[in-house]
Amino acid sequence: MQNLLKRILSVAVIVVLVILAFKYCQFKKEDDSTIDYNTNLIQQQILNVGKLVVTEGHFSEVITYKNQQKYLMDMVSFEKKALVVVNANVTVAYDLHKMKYDIDEKNKTITILNIPKEEITINPDIQFYDVEQSKLNPFTGDDYNKINKSVKANLAKKIEKSSLKSNAQNRLISELSKILILTNSMGWKLQYNGKTIESDTDFNEDLKL
Repeated sequence: MQNLLKRILSVAVIVVLVILAFKYCQFKKEDDSTIDYNTNLIQQQILNVGKLVVTEGHFSEVITYKNQQKYLMDMVSFEKKALVVVNANVTVAYDLHKMKYDIDEKNKTITILNIPKEEITINPDIQFYDVEQSKLNPFTGDDYNKINKSVKANLAKKIEKSSLKSNAQNRLISELSKILILTNSMGWKLQYNGKTIESDTDFNEDLKL
């Protein structure tokens, strides 16, 4: 009788141990699945954000180009000039496909390693009016190159003084905030430059673009 009880007790202990082991493995599997799910969801969100963010602007300017060729010890000169009207389409773009990041599953942290610099493209439409030239000082390809270079330099100054770059950065931050919203909702952290990003304000202050 005692042997029978011992056998029953031993079987019961084994059954309990098997159930506990099964439960543990099941819990472990679910926990791993949750981590995999979270990681995949974050990676998908980053892929969604990883696109070309483009902000467009239009600029106009009018310049007068003059050039003078002098001969006979500067006693005789031949001048050429033109009124130059410029209309330019300008884009400021961030290619977020180039963004680099690291996902730390153990510490539930996403670290942004690198954000690409803005790419500024200037496409000027240059029209010439009131062109005056002579056979001894005609317009040449060198003149057009000088004008084009001067136009782009002037436009670059206008872009710096305008709100185009700040508007582009605001759009960039808006895209990156989508990652922040997701990480916060899942209990993860988002870091950049050794700091934890907790709000859009932190993006403005900490992201050195």
